[in-house]
Amino acid sequence: MHSPFRNLANLRPLLKGRLPGQLIIQYSNHCNADCPQCGMRRSEQIHRSTLDQQRVKELIDTAAKNGIQSLSFTGGEPLIFLDDVVELTHYAATAGIPYVRTGTNGFMFRDSNSPGYLDRVKSIAEKLAATSIYTFWISIDSAEPDDHEAMRGLKGVIQGIEKAIPIFHEHGIYPSVNLGINRATGGRSRQPYLSEMDEQGFFAAFTDSFEKFYTMAMGLGFTIVNACYPMSDGTGDEHQAATGTIDTALYGAASQDSVINFSRAEKALIFKALFTTIPKFRDKLRIFSPRCALYNLMRKFSGHDSVLFPCRGGVDFFFVECEKGTIHPCGYRTETHRDLPDLNQRLGTISDCDLCEWECFRDPSDVLGPFAEIFTHPIKLAGKMFREPTFFKLLLEDLRYYKACGYFNGRLAPRFNAMQRFARP
Repeated sequence: MHSPFRNLANLRPLLKGRLPGQLIIQYSNHCNADCPQCGMRRSEQIHRSTLDQQRVKELIDTAAKNGIQSLSFTGGEPLIFLDDVVELTHYAATAGIPYVRTGTNGFMFRDSNSPGYLDRVKSIAEKLAATSIYTFWISIDSAEPDDHEAMRGLKGVIQGIEKAIPIFHEHGIYPSVNLGINRATGGRSRQPYLSEMDEQGFFAAFTDSFEKFYTMAMGLGFTIVNACYPMSDGTGDEHQAATGTIDTALYGAASQDSVINFSRAEKALIFKALFTTIPKFRDKLRIFSPRCALYNLMRKFSGHDSVLFPCRGGVDFFFVECEKGTIHPCGYRTETHRDLPDLNQRLGTISDCDLCEWECFRDPSDVLGPFAEIFTHPIKLAGKMFREPTFFKLLLEDLRYYKACGYFNGRLAPRFNAMQRFARP
């Protein structure tokens, strides 16, 4: 098992107060699903764009030269352009970027009873397996198959996923299931609203929903799970509505639909429910969501003003939108960067950005932020450790768990014997 903490390219930035760089490229906003929580759904009347491959290759070259270690291709639905993504994944590996991710809404897993279905899946698995892709995710929104398929407009996709996963495993790819947290996580017939129940009832409803989802994921054959935190579009979150600094239209993976729009009080309970549920499944699934980051989110939505570790969006992590190929701090901040900065340079002072909960940047900022401060602000870090010992206890537990999970390498089978030590009664 190759530990990222033994990779000098990952350790070198920490000495200069930086984190290993991450770049998310929105390759296209074309989509073939109807997800209610997304502004890029196929029924949405928006301008559709796909990045020029040459522009993407130029970005990859600059990213590799300037210290980016992780690259994600997202959409829209990136696998509408499967051959392009495969070619660009090869290109990124050749350029020297070790961690490349992409995923799908699963549209290719429909019609699983049709002739040639298994051969089609095998062809996709072979193409991806021929690359050095580190993570391949499949998005599922509900523990109830019929509800997920109705929400996405992808009838029959869950049965197809169940048939496809063993084929991917045979080709050395262990897909991750990505849950976009929403009110229908446990099923559309039981969507919780805090306005209709007390806090304990809302918390219990989401705890049950997460348990159902993890159980469903295991039943389908998944071994890795991640959760995408809800991004409200202003109407459900008073803080974001007041600041006016987040533009959910930039990335588009948000909407005003009540299925995804939560109040601050609801978010606090949702993060608490996920925090509580994860330990029950850590010996059975490789669950990426770090509990130390969830603890920080629980602090945030329970009234703590201080930010333990600011998000590194626009500092070490960046987002490229698909229409013009412009570089942004993240998928929800509209300011632009002329080019990707050189992450090999020592970092100066950074602002405490804590405006959203985009887990792609929020989680690694919490997990790796302390390591950067060891070398640049050790006294400041010591103060945080004194004030918030719970966070650091959780961080150490997360890191031990990450090691047991093989650092979520989607090309390796789970080591259940190593994960067993995290079993909870």
